[in-house]
Amino acid sequence: MRILVTNDDGILAPGIEALYEAVADLGEVEVVAPETTQSAMGHAISVLTPMLTHRVHVRNKFHGWSVDGRPADCVKLAMLELLDWRPDFILSGINAGVNTGVNVLYSGTVAGALEGLFFGVPSMAFSLELSDELDFSAAGRIARALFQQFAANEPPGDMCLSVNIPAMDAGPPKGVRVCPQSIVPMQDAYRHETDAQGRSIYWLDGKLPDRDGDDGSDLAAVLDGYVAITPLRFDLTNRAALSTVGGWDWPASF
Repeated sequence: MRILVTNDDGILAPGIEALYEAVADLGEVEVVAPETTQSAMGHAISVLTPMLTHRVHVRNKFHGWSVDGRPADCVKLAMLELLDWRPDFILSGINAGVNTGVNVLYSGTVAGALEGLFFGVPSMAFSLELSDELDFSAAGRIARALFQQFAANEPPGDMCLSVNIPAMDAGPPKGVRVCPQSIVPMQDAYRHETDAQGRSIYWLDGKLPDRDGDDGSDLAAVLDGYVAITPLRFDLTNRAALSTVGGWDWPASF
């Protein structure tokens, strides 16, 4: 089994170390990850700037490729240039903070996994809820068990699972729920400041809602203490609206 590991918190983050250690004995594992934190970069890629890439040895635990780019860049570069073999699976994470609801669209962790689908490689994104005690070792054990089940079912190349692990300060998760993402928007707000030159500065200070009213969503599952697993796809087409929009009286010529 060949596994590519990436993340969005950077190659030196504790989450990627925990994920590597969790799956290292399951096959041949390679790490290609951003040099610096790339949180909330979504599916951005580097188009107008070159990417500096070098080999690093991280805390005597693993060797990996450090890429001055985004998570999607890392997977794309790994698939097209850096690896001399094709991975059977791509694992992204473990992210510090959940990627439930609309965070899926902003998440670099999820983007790293979804990029795998462009190459037909089944993928998983792992995220851990923020808490006073971020137990990445325990999250790694959970990620390993879930990945083994994923691999045992021989998923197709268009399968991507977003896995959100609840905080474990009070104990391990109660179980697993397979559920859709919440569609309730973030509670966005900005904090306004003024610099020494009198210019306005805005800091995004949004947060997820305390509850979304949908007990079947990924957000509700995590809040209830369950691991939330959500199958994702990169096709954003609203197919239910195709016939409606297609029936409008669009201009015949311009």
